[in-house]
Formats: sequence, structure tokens, C-alpha cells
Amino acid sequence: MKKYEVTLTTDEREHLTALIASGKAAAKKLAHARILLKADVAPGPGWTDERIAEAVEVSTDTVARVRQRFVEEGLEPALGRRKQDKPSRERKLDGAAEARLIALACSKAPRGRVAWTLEMLADKLVELKVVDSICPETVRRTLQKTRSSRG
Repeated sequence: MKKYEVTLTTDEREHLTALIASGKAAAKKLAHARILLKADVAPGPGWTDERIAEAVEVSTDTVARVRQRFVEEGLEPALGRRKQDKPSRERKLDGAAEARLIALACSKAPRGRVAWTLEMLADKLVELKVVDSICPETVRRTLQKTRSSRG
């Protein structure tokens, strides 16, 4: 007997069947829906992980993870991606630091310059001890997502 046995309700089975029939979802979500339907023991004996993996063209580990997530967390978490516990990298600029960057970018450029460059902004943030270090690309992405003009 499997440790995580999938038993779908009639509503869940209909939802998954409709999801697959429409084909309007992400490929991973559709694959997970197929896994759950094949693993379901309610209408009969559920398929083995190996047989499901071969039919859906995923690894047996994926089948096992989808089974486990369904049993422990429910249908929607089993269909989607697992959320990260924490981001792989902490943000360099929090709200206050972003505000400082935007204010700096909107301020008058240094003497002898027409405008701030990304490198100059990055260096100034380090000089002002807003951050320990920052690359110009991070400065660019932060300024790009703001709707204010730097002029």
C-alpha cells in the first residue's frame, strides 16, 4: 500500500477532467491533473507511480510529490507550484532604500554631468551607506519599475 493514497471526490474528478479537456492551463498543471486522475483509487485500483510516470512523461519522484502534496495540502496546491519559503536572494533595496534611490535619481546631477548614470547612482548609494554594495543592473531594474521620470 502506498503511503500517500489519492482519493478524489466526484467534484474534484470532474474539475480535473474539465481542466484537461479545455487544455487552457500551464503544461505542468495539466500534467499534475493527469497524475492525480491516474493515481485516484476511488473508481478502481490506482496506477503505480512507475506506470503514471511513463504515461504522463514525468519522473516517479514528481508523481510521488504530487501525491504527497494532494494528501497533505489539497487539490489546488497539488496542481500548482510550491511557493518558496523565502526568496533565493534577499532584496538589496527595501522601500526606504528605493525611495532614496528615486530621490537621488531625480536630484540634480553631479557637477560636470548632464544626468546621473546607473554606475554613478550605484556608487552614490554605497557612499551614502544605503547599501553595502549594489550593481548598476539592480539600480536600472528598480528605476524601470517606477513610473516617475528621472528628469
